Amino acid sequence: MSIERRSFLRQLAGASLAVTSTALAAPRQLALPAESAPAESAPARAAGLHQLRRGGRIAVAAPASPVSSRDLDGFLSVCRSYGLEPVLGPNINRRAGYLSAPDQDRADEFMSFIEDPSIDAIVCGRGGYGVMRILPMLDYNAIREANKPIMGYSDITSLLIAVHQLSGITTYHGPVASSTFDDFTTTYVEQTLLDPGSSNQDDVLWSFTDDRVTTVQPGVGRGRITGGNLAMVVASLGTAYEVDTQGAILFLEEVNEEPYRIDRMLTQLWLAGKLQSCAGIALGNFKNCEAKGRSISGPSPSLLAVLKERTQDLGIPVVYGLPIGHVKSKLTVPLGAMAELHTTHPTLTIYRA
Repeated sequence: MSIERRSFLRQLAGASLAVTSTALAAPRQLALPAESAPAESAPARAAGLHQLRRGGRIAVAAPASPVSSRDLDGFLSVCRSYGLEPVLGPNINRRAGYLSAPDQDRADEFMSFIEDPSIDAIVCGRGGYGVMRILPMLDYNAIREANKPIMGYSDITSLLIAVHQLSGITTYHGPVASSTFDDFTTTYVEQTLLDPGSSNQDDVLWSFTDDRVTTVQPGVGRGRITGGNLAMVVASLGTAYEVDTQGAILFLEEVNEEPYRIDRMLTQLWLAGKLQSCAGIALGNFKNCEAKGRSISGPSPSLLAVLKERTQDLGIPVVYGLPIGHVKSKLTVPLGAMAELHTTHPTLTIYRA
């Protein structure tokens, strides 16, 4: 594994942890996607990555499934080491079935953090399900003007893609607040989101290679990076929030899906022309996605066999096994950043601009 590491915990002294809650703003009419600036006409704010500084305030929102404050200990500890102040949203510890709260409450919580000038970034408490239900309730013009980092993964993919494309800002596929913040995960959060405190920054934000990453299809590709959870990327098709893969490095991850279901979702992306328009495909380590027995009609091909067969005619580089998404130790990937994918020694490189 190759990575330029800076010891975040040594650079930043611990600070007193202040956890506060914010009150919901009064219900209001929020802008629909049609009223938001389209991605192609929005100024290219994604060209420069956000950098958080010591003393910043980080909101924890619950835009999808419930999350308990008891699950946030690791995140709160990391904030303490970072010298950042976490602010817990009013929907933390709430539950409405498989949602944290009714749709309007979840949209209001998120927009309250966007509109609060004292909040510097938003980390989602967990994924699960529910983000797609609130996408039409968000004000993408206000999100663009606020230009705040938003981070999460899994179901949060829908929010990250929608905000990046409709608001034109960088969003971050990385840990949620209930994730495990081990050294690997915190190092990549640091390298992607934290201000390095130097004007002489390298053009490379980070570069990851590991001998456990497999070349599925050879080649070299370069483009803006986008993607996230495979099921959520597929669910965006045919909507106002459909993923744009034109000339992109598309990254995908998944969990608990049989190979034939992975085949079905990749086929749907292919039928929609999304795979053919990519410059490269960076696949995460699909967790628990090997066949658990006989498939729907007989012995199942392996996951890797499916990935090879579904991408063999694309003529672009494809790798499998990156630590993205539903794994304990994960990369933080900025949607909209320039990326390069090499397969000779499988490497994903993310650039600052």
